[in-house]
Amino acid sequence: MLSESTPMRTTPDHLLGQLGIHDVLESDDRFVLEMENRPDLANTRGALQGGLVATLIDIAAGRLAERHVGPGQSVTTADMTVHFLAPVVVGPARAEATIVRAGKRMIVTAVDVTDVGRDRLAARSTLSFAVLDPR
Repeated sequence: MLSESTPMRTTPDHLLGQLGIHDVLESDDRFVLEMENRPDLANTRGALQGGLVATLIDIAAGRLAERHVGPGQSVTTADMTVHFLAPVVVGPARAEATIVRAGKRMIVTAVDVTDVGRDRLAARSTLSFAVLDPR
């Protein structure tokens, strides 16, 4: 089980906080975010909107990738592939990002999204981030 004592970095008044996205676990090799499935975020079948699942994936992966760049560098999403496997109908949706490869110019991550309430894999994703030098 993941630590529930990890402080929440997303502030409630920020858009991500309003969407119910919050930090669960942060380390150099793993980053975990969760998002509740609420009626205002669900599609007509009651599942979390796919675009919001993709947003959750991108944020988790990007925040992990940022931990692997040098001073003054940043990252930007270069490529993202999402395989939607099952709907998130109970929630929360938990996105767990891991590093596949961290190079000098490109960082590749993998993200699995689970519907925690059903203990079911909902999506699997791979993302590539370009490493940007300071301006």
